[in-house]
Amino acid sequence: MKIGIIGAGVAGLTAAYDLSRAGHSVTVYESAPFIGGQASTIEVGASDGHSGGRLERGYHHLFTNDIDIIGLMEELGIAGSLQWFPSKVGTYVDGKIYRTTTPLDLLRFGALPIWDRVKLGLFALRVRRIKDWRPLEPFTADEWLRKKLGGKAYETVWNPLLRGKFGDYYDRVGMPWFWSKIQTRFASRKGAGGEKLGYPVKSFDEVLSALRDRLLAAGGSLHVETPVERVLTREGRASGLRFRRPDGTAAEESFDRVLATVPSFSFPQMVDLPDDYRARLEGVTYTAAVVLILEMTRPLTDYYWMNIADRSVPFLGLIEHTNMLPKEWYGGSHLLYLTNYVDRSEPLFSMTPDEVLELYLPHLRLFNPEFDRSWIKKTHYNSLSAAQPIIGTNYSQRIPDHRTPVPGLYLANTTQIYPEDRGTNYSVRMGRKVAKLLMEDAAAT
Repeated sequence: MKIGIIGAGVAGLTAAYDLSRAGHSVTVYESAPFIGGQASTIEVGASDGHSGGRLERGYHHLFTNDIDIIGLMEELGIAGSLQWFPSKVGTYVDGKIYRTTTPLDLLRFGALPIWDRVKLGLFALRVRRIKDWRPLEPFTADEWLRKKLGGKAYETVWNPLLRGKFGDYYDRVGMPWFWSKIQTRFASRKGAGGEKLGYPVKSFDEVLSALRDRLLAAGGSLHVETPVERVLTREGRASGLRFRRPDGTAAEESFDRVLATVPSFSFPQMVDLPDDYRARLEGVTYTAAVVLILEMTRPLTDYYWMNIADRSVPFLGLIEHTNMLPKEWYGGSHLLYLTNYVDRSEPLFSMTPDEVLELYLPHLRLFNPEFDRSWIKKTHYNSLSAAQPIIGTNYSQRIPDHRTPVPGLYLANTTQIYPEDRGTNYSVRMGRKVAKLLMEDAAAT
């Protein structure tokens, strides 16, 4: 069977790996000049006399229950490169940084009265014990948390974090999203201690490269800088792809099956779809991501992950990669992510990298009064228009099927990872699931 795949992100490459391993002829098309999508990497830390390392354009790590990608790495023979590190989490509230790594830290969380600290901890345990997320579907996270938690515990911590993550959409996000986050974070904690997070020694590029190499070794092909413009159909079923080569020339290729891993708002531009399925796609809004990576001579804080529960700060979080991982992997540079989620219409999304940096710089002294611009050796910028889908209430009733109404055409994107939120592990799981569906459908015809 001849299969065309649109997109060389984690889901697309995983599906390509499984399909080519099963003996099918697979061709992957990627519009970007690199593979990996949201897990793609850049070179950082290289300087005179120092070699650098690969780093994700957007921060990545694994939790201990990310069994799908851990299992895939074992299959690929690279499981030995996955290492586990203790994480250190802080929360910035009312001009002060609080350590919030362990349950004991929560009891010392001075931003809340003691009863609200206890209430916050007990509430997290309550959510953790919920095994079936389906009864939560009719509620937004904001609605459920206000009702079940409320008070200072909600207004001081979770409300600002929801607003920071989702902006004006914070009160539309379904409660299963919050439930899945609590499940994931608790799974990586050991007893009363902090959590352990996983990271491949050579970055997630090692996983992506291994998937690509297995595809090519099986006789498949991968084309970067080759955007797909149209899914071709014949007699109502998918029959091929029209794409544009790196030199700008248009071309077409016939396929027996097609898998698209593009965002929901892009998919209807590629193929004619029935109104009901199209409405399901268009019913999900995406927020964009704006990420700055600073290579610095010293760390800003001693935390890996800093939650910012203060909307006067113009970014959502600080992730200091080298506060968890050895800076020696990156030529001795200290690496800091400044991350934000915004609507594509917001001015921040249209700013130049220098403008974003100038906006952020004064606020870094909130986290370290000694910070000086001279600490910054190099800046990297990344923006993504389809970073975070906004999944609302009762979503299981309208989630788009991986099998589209066009026979032979399949869709796999982050709006279909539910009730979990987007993540590398779930993209692996989805890619394998859709590859299996595709092969089962082909065997049944």
